[in-house]
Amino acid sequence: MKYGVATFPEKKIQDFANSFRKRYDPHYAMIPPHITLKEAFEADENLLSQVVKHLDNVARETAPFKVHLPKISTFHPTTNVIYIAADKTEHFKTLHEKINSGILYQESPYNFIPHITIGQKMSDDELHDVYGSLRMLKLEGETLIDRFHLMYQLENGSWTIYQSFLFQGSK
Repeated sequence: MKYGVATFPEKKIQDFANSFRKRYDPHYAMIPPHITLKEAFEADENLLSQVVKHLDNVARETAPFKVHLPKISTFHPTTNVIYIAADKTEHFKTLHEKINSGILYQESPYNFIPHITIGQKMSDDELHDVYGSLRMLKLEGETLIDRFHLMYQLENGSWTIYQSFLFQGSK
């Protein structure tokens, strides 16, 4: 089965992201707006208890933190994705590294860039038009990151929560 690890921003940020995702993200109905902390990976039922234990340990030693969402950006020309950028803080970097260690270690073809996708799978022309207007938005969002979720993919391609992990570390 396919799993992944993500965190969800606060509702007002999700609502803002969804106002664009409805139109520009074909995965809109598959998963709420999120920040991916661990790319999709395959795991069988036998390893799941070890994965949960690993993630529980990470959550126990992680303190909640706020993240600033300063702008709309794009991964073009690598891929035609428009996203809400999240500041790549030391908190995010450490959290990503802890999750992607031990039993979950996996080499990634991309650098970790925390973000909330709002548009993808667009033609070059559509991407340039949409990004041209969205980058003018003054975005001064902020959200609290105080938990993450082990997600799994259903047969229809949508993602749902397997288990949530509340941060328990102190600042």
